[in-house]
Amino acid sequence: MKKLFFIPLLLLLVTPLFSQELSTREMDRINWMEFADFVPEKINTVLLPTGTLEPHGVVNNGADNTAPFAMAKDIADELNAMIAPTLNYGITGSMAAYPGAFQITEEAYAPFIRDILKGLAKNGFKNIIILNGHGGGQTAVLQEVAGEIANELGVRTLVINWWSYASDVTIEVFKEDGGHAGLNETAYIQAIDPTLVHKEKYNPDMATAYPKTGTYSAVPFPSSIGLYQEDQGYPNFDEAQAKEYFEKVNAKIASLIKETIRKWDMAGL
Repeated sequence: MKKLFFIPLLLLLVTPLFSQELSTREMDRINWMEFADFVPEKINTVLLPTGTLEPHGVVNNGADNTAPFAMAKDIADELNAMIAPTLNYGITGSMAAYPGAFQITEEAYAPFIRDILKGLAKNGFKNIIILNGHGGGQTAVLQEVAGEIANELGVRTLVINWWSYASDVTIEVFKEDGGHAGLNETAYIQAIDPTLVHKEKYNPDMATAYPKTGTYSAVPFPSSIGLYQEDQGYPNFDEAQAKEYFEKVNAKIASLIKETIRKWDMAGL
């Protein structure tokens, strides 16, 4: 009889604990009532992955979306953050002519990202972290709009170009520089999903070093792999290095976000 008495009591004690667990950190998978239970009282940080569709050597056209979304999923628990749906279309630029690429104009992109950031602020997020997977003109637009929203609405925004911020990790892991769809980005995608990497299609002649400032400009860019430096950054498809790179990049990005939030809080912003 004592055992029967203690079992219901134990269930009463344990059930409230389980009810406080978050079922998902993805905003498009969570129920609205559960969202209200956690945001903003328990969670006030959101990660917004942004990218585009464009050629990436022998990895998927959506690599700029795949990378920041996987990064967000990997670090969200550590940051106690929600993950907003990825903005998959962007300002592609000089590779817009390649098959499967999409080009969104700045005139369309800027107000759209503005409304997304306003929506995240409206939903109670204080810290809006943009994990950007695509550079070029898109970076400038994201930085400008994020800064405006922060000042207008009293939220705190951070825009991170992950491959650029983690350039030292590229050198540490590979002992050389990388490139667009090059050694580093291909490795990052390989660590996420090897089936997205088509090594059998690779040819070193698919790569071209980016021109130095003021030398020349070619549109479309003649290669789907753009090297940051001559004779460096060719994909090597090394599985161990890919895993190491993925882990070290994510750790560096998470550390930046935590430190930025800590200093925002310390300043009372």
